[in-house]
Amino acid sequence: MAHPIYTSTISVLLVLLLLSPCLGISDVPFIVAHKKASLNRLNSGVERVSVSIDIYNQGSAAAYDVTINDDSWSQDVFSVVSGNISRSWERLDAAGLLSHTFELEAKEKGMFFGAPAVITFRIPTKAASQVAYSTPILPLDLLADRLQENKFEWKLLAKYGSLISVISIVVVFVHLITTPSKAGSAKSSKKKH
Repeated sequence: MAHPIYTSTISVLLVLLLLSPCLGISDVPFIVAHKKASLNRLNSGVERVSVSIDIYNQGSAAAYDVTINDDSWSQDVFSVVSGNISRSWERLDAAGLLSHTFELEAKEKGMFFGAPAVITFRIPTKAASQVAYSTPILPLDLLADRLQENKFEWKLLAKYGSLISVISIVVVFVHLITTPSKAGSAKSSKKKH
């Protein structure tokens, strides 16, 4: 479920998009960016963070000199494994999409709270660069102690699950056959009287 702040922000943005022709703010780019991060633990105990940022132009005009910079990843806590934390494009057309990905390796254990990425772009009718921000990411629990026995249980279940099921069914069947039923015991007690 979406966070209430994101939902209300998106609602306001959609209203602005719908009303933009009425308000005289047409023919401008409207940048929306979504940032995602996921953790991946390798067998060697190393944890990697995969980051992807999608930049959408929901406006009716192109954005020029689009640059993304995601410098919230401290070099004391992370090292870049692949890609770059910043990138530039010449142009983002109306209704267009740009994607940027990079991978980091965590150096320290603990919670990490990442800031939104900063997107700058140029509109031909304005002298100053425009700024937009991506969505923030949820907190990441880096190098957290995770229970290894949970993986072991699933491996055990996958390996012996069918055998355990068959044995359980046989045991229940034998128990039902050998245990006298209540109806049968009630009949036998009436015969004794």
